[in-house]
Amino acid sequence: MDEVGGPTILATFTVIAALLPMAFVSGLMGPYMSPIPINASMGMLLSLAIAFMVTPWLARIWMKESAPKKGEHSTGEHPTSGLSTKLTPLFKRVFGPLLDEKSGGKNRGILGIGIAVLIAISVALPATGVVLLKMLPFDNKSEFQVVVDMPVGTPLEETAAVLHELSAYLATVPEVTDYQAYVGTAAPINFNGLVRQYYLRSGGEVGDIQVNLLDKHDRSDQSHAIATRVRPELQRIGSLRGANVKVVEVPPGPPVLSPIVAEIYGPEAQGRREVAKAVRVVFEKTPGIVDVDDSSIADAPRKILLVDRRKAAMLGVPQQAIVTTLRTGLAGTSATYIHDASKYPAPVILQLPQQSHGDLNALLQLTVRAASGRLVAIRELVTVSDTVREQPVFHKDLLPLNMVVADMAGKLDSPLYGVFAMRKDIAAIATPGGGNLVEYFIRQPEDALREYAIKWDGESQVTYETFRDMGAAYAVGLVLIYLLVVAQFGSYLTPLIIMAPIPLTIIGVMPGHAIMGAQYTATSMIGMIALAGIIVRNSILLVDFINLLVRQGVAFKKAVVQSAITRAQPIMLTGLAAMLGAFFILDDPIFNGLAISLIFGISVSTVLTLVVIPTLYFAAYRNRNEALAKEVSSV
Repeated sequence: MDEVGGPTILATFTVIAALLPMAFVSGLMGPYMSPIPINASMGMLLSLAIAFMVTPWLARIWMKESAPKKGEHSTGEHPTSGLSTKLTPLFKRVFGPLLDEKSGGKNRGILGIGIAVLIAISVALPATGVVLLKMLPFDNKSEFQVVVDMPVGTPLEETAAVLHELSAYLATVPEVTDYQAYVGTAAPINFNGLVRQYYLRSGGEVGDIQVNLLDKHDRSDQSHAIATRVRPELQRIGSLRGANVKVVEVPPGPPVLSPIVAEIYGPEAQGRREVAKAVRVVFEKTPGIVDVDDSSIADAPRKILLVDRRKAAMLGVPQQAIVTTLRTGLAGTSATYIHDASKYPAPVILQLPQQSHGDLNALLQLTVRAASGRLVAIRELVTVSDTVREQPVFHKDLLPLNMVVADMAGKLDSPLYGVFAMRKDIAAIATPGGGNLVEYFIRQPEDALREYAIKWDGESQVTYETFRDMGAAYAVGLVLIYLLVVAQFGSYLTPLIIMAPIPLTIIGVMPGHAIMGAQYTATSMIGMIALAGIIVRNSILLVDFINLLVRQGVAFKKAVVQSAITRAQPIMLTGLAAMLGAFFILDDPIFNGLAISLIFGISVSTVLTLVVIPTLYFAAYRNRNEALAKEVSSV
C-alpha cells in the first residue's frame, strides 16, 4: 500500500480526467456521450476504494506470508517471480544498447525515428482510405423502411400497385418475416421519422413499406448488409414505374434528415432550383451515392376552377354553394346520419362514383340550384385555368433553401468520402448569376440572398460537431492529466515524459482497425480517449518506482532497468484484463470500434511504454543523477 498507493490514486484520477470532459460534448451526440464519463468515473472511484480496502484485506487472509531475501532492497533487486523473472534477461538485452554510455544516444535516436515512422504510417491509414472514418457505425436492427415517391399527381391506385410489386419482391427475401405497406398516408411515426418528418407525408403519390426482419440471432447477415442487398432490385422495380425508391435504415445514433444533405442557398427560387438540379446530377453520377432526391417536385399539371362571380350573382347562385358542391364531388360529404341507437352514428356520405374520381367532366356536370329553382351545371359558372403545381419553399433559420439528399452504400459507405468525392464536380457548377458555387461546411452563408452557395449538412455536420467537441475534450483531458502529474512529482518535465506514450496508442489503434476491416467511428475515438488515462497510469507506476529505487540508493541506470522488470508483470496483467473485457463487445456493431481501440491500443502501447518511458526518463535525468552521484561520493 505504501509503495503503490500514491501512484494508484494519481493514475485513477488521470483516467477520470481523460474521460470527464466528454460530458460537455454538445449537439445531437451530447446525450449519447454524457453517460460515459459519468459512469466510468464512478466505476473508477469504486474500484479505487475496493483496491485500498477489500484487496489488502483479502490478500492478508488468503496469501501466504513470505519474507524478502536478504539484501534485495540494498541492491535494487525487488522480489521477482513468474513473468518478471522470465523477462529479466530480455529487458537487460533491450536496455543495454539504449543506456550504453557511448552508443546509447545514437540507439535512442534510432528508436525515436522508428516510433515516429510507425506513427506516421498509422496516421496515413485513414488518409489513404485503408481505414474508413465514419461518425455513426451501422447497427444491426430488426427492421428497415422502404420509402416510395411517385411523380406528383399520381393516383393512389397506381402508387398502391407499385408498392404491391415491391412487397412481392420483399416476400422472397429469406430474412424478411413480414411487412406492411402504407399508401397515401404516413406510417406510424418512428425514431427516424421524427427528424425526417415522415408524418407530413400524404397524398396519392407517396407510400412506404415497414419491413421486419428475423431476430439478429437467427440470421447471419446484419441489417445493413440486407438493406444493401435488396436496394438495387427495389430501385429497379420502382424505376420501371417512375418511382423514386429509398431504403432507410434506423440510425444507431441521432437521426438526421439524410446521411448526405446539400443545402442550396441563393437570391432567387428558380436559381436555387436550377443549382439543386445540377447538384443532383453530380450526386447521381458519383459511384456509391444512392437514394438521391431533392426537395423540389416535378412539374405537374394543375387545374384551377375560377368562379364567374358576375354570372353566379345574376343567377342567384351563392359562391359557397358552388364550392360545397365541388368539395362533395371530390371528397364527399356527410349529408346526414343514421340514427339506429348505436354508440356512434353512421354517416351517409354523398360523393361521385369511384369510377368518376379524377374525371373533371363528371365534376363539372354537377349542378347547383339557381334562385329561380332551375338546376345549373357548374360548367356554366366556372372557367378552367391550366397551370402547374407550385414548388414547395423550405426555410432553415428563416433562410429559403433547396435541398439535395442522398445516402452512401458500397465499399466506401461513409458519407464523408461521398462528400469529398463530389466536391470537384460541384465546384464547377455555374450559377445563374455567373460565378462559381460557394461551399460551406460548418455554417450557413453570411449573405444567403446575395450569392449562390452550398452548405453540407446531415451526418457530415454531426461528424464535425462530435469530433470537434471530442477533440476539445481530449485536449482538456490532457491538460488536466498534466496538472495532476505536476502536482504529484513537482516537476514540469516529468509529466511530459509520463504523457509521451499517449501518441503511441495510435500505432495500435489504426492498424488494428485495418486488420479487423472496421471503420474508425465515434466509439473508436472514445477508446482512444480512455487509452490516454490508461497508458499514463503505466507511466506513473514506472517513473514512481524509478524514484523509489533511487531514494533507496540504487544506481540510476540500474533503477531504470529494474523498474521495467518489476513493473512489467502488473502492467501487462492489468492491460490484459482490460483487453479481455473488450473482447466481449468486439462483435457488437456499434461498440466494435471501442473494443478494437482498447485491444490493439493497449497491446501495442503497453509493450512500447515499458521500453520508451524508462529510456526517456534516463535520457532526461541522466546528467542530473550523475552529478548528484558525484556530490554524494565526494562527501
